[in-house]
Amino acid sequence: MNKSELIEAIAASADIPKAAATRALDAMVDTVTESLKSGETVSLVGFGTFSVKERAARTGRNPQTGEPIQISAAKVPNFKAGKALKDSVN
Repeated sequence: MNKSELIEAIAASADIPKAAATRALDAMVDTVTESLKSGETVSLVGFGTFSVKERAARTGRNPQTGEPIQISAAKVPNFKAGKALKDSVN
């Protein structure tokens, strides 16, 4: 499912116009993004938790030459599915 298909599904499920569903989805994504940027976690009970994890610096290899390269530390977004979501998928 891509973004436009998700918007259509939201509009049909909530019985709202596609424009309103688009604004709602964009607002949700923007709010989660801003919260993660500021270091907060976002928990949606039954769905899951969005958070930011620290990835340590490490040594990797250039696949073309095989020589070692240094990969710097980074912050990466993380999602942990909630119990209700896990149960509904299985």
